[in-house]
Amino acid sequence: MAGKLYLVGTPIGNLGDISPRALRTLEAADFVAAEDTRVTLRLLNHFNIKKPLVSYYEHNARRAGEKIVERILSGESCALVTDAGMPCVSDPGEGLAVQCAEAGIEICAVPGPSAVITALALSALPSGRFTFEGFLSTSGRSRREHLDSLRGERRTMVFYEAPHKLVKTLCDLREAFGPERRVALCREMTKLHEEVIRTTLGEAAELYAGEPPRGEFALVIEGAPEEPGEEWTAGRALELVNSLRAGGMSLKEACRAASERSGIKKNELYDLAVNGGGDSD
Repeated sequence: MAGKLYLVGTPIGNLGDISPRALRTLEAADFVAAEDTRVTLRLLNHFNIKKPLVSYYEHNARRAGEKIVERILSGESCALVTDAGMPCVSDPGEGLAVQCAEAGIEICAVPGPSAVITALALSALPSGRFTFEGFLSTSGRSRREHLDSLRGERRTMVFYEAPHKLVKTLCDLREAFGPERRVALCREMTKLHEEVIRTTLGEAAELYAGEPPRGEFALVIEGAPEEPGEEWTAGRALELVNSLRAGGMSLKEACRAASERSGIKKNELYDLAVNGGGDSD
């Protein structure tokens, strides 16, 4: 009988944030797959957990993944962790989850801390709809194309950045979105020196130009404003309804939210959504 793959969320800084269920899962697993075994070994040692560790990272993902899949199919259970936060989110573990799914292996999530959600909550920016953009590419062309695709993005955006790349990234973001766009710079979240600076892209770029940043950053940037004089049509409002539903809202909730934003009656939007192939959930 095949084992299972457990996706185990681990602290992003403060070890007190690990859940009792995560500890039980790590203790019960036959082995642990980790992005950096040295980081995970410190975590396991802190909680007196002794488990065999398997290295699984970007450059050995395919080969290591095949061996892990074989072990799980033979009956062992694997706990997959990343260095911090939830595996598979901006993380090589995504590939292992795909390999296991393709092999018919059961995948279980043990939710835990997430830098994306933590930064969004700390930002004091609109959080009803957001997009996670991860790390910007270091390639000039890919970087420009990525930012160009976001110029009209109205949802709040979350990026990750390393300290030695932060100044350049802030300058590129300022050029792409304008100096007045609001941003929350979340540094060292849940750690001793946690800091959140809520400012504008223009001011942020100037702040760190003369002060070398330290620690890992999550950047939360407000979305683009509505175009002045932009008119809402029923078709455009229905697109918003569909977008809100894709984000998890019920049809009624989405119609109410879209009505408040567009001025189009919610009953009209409800009828359009149902007649267009939606359901009444």
